[in-house]
Amino acid sequence: MTDHPYTNDDLRAEAARQHKTLTEDPDFMGIGEQMEDGIVPSTREAGAPRSWDSVLRLNADDYDEFEKAQRKIHDLIDGAADVSEWAINLGADGLQPISGNLNIKDSHGDDRVRLHLAFAPDMDQDTRKAVIERIADAIRYHS
Repeated sequence: MTDHPYTNDDLRAEAARQHKTLTEDPDFMGIGEQMEDGIVPSTREAGAPRSWDSVLRLNADDYDEFEKAQRKIHDLIDGAADVSEWAINLGADGLQPISGNLNIKDSHGDDRVRLHLAFAPDMDQDTRKAVIERIADAIRYHS
């Protein structure tokens, strides 16, 4: 018996439930507010970082392009897959997701399976690479 009337699994389940709730009804206006000072990633990569506001509002009265992008971002958030439980468990277990993933495509080139991976922070790059290569080899073998 634990010292509390709940388990660690209970805490994780509640955290995942609340995480999901936070993304179920994204605040359209809040998205626009976050965009105003947010840097457009491609402008940073080009060496001249600019905010969404400066890129999309060509003059003070021009909100059309900004609002179009805002709507697209809202729709992406609104339609995002619920990975709340996965995200909570990764953090609780101390694992860190990597930015890449492994995709399995069908004969038409459409994604059929996507594997996202997370590793312990102290796992070296060579070991991570070896794990990814073994998974990719297994997928190729069974495809």
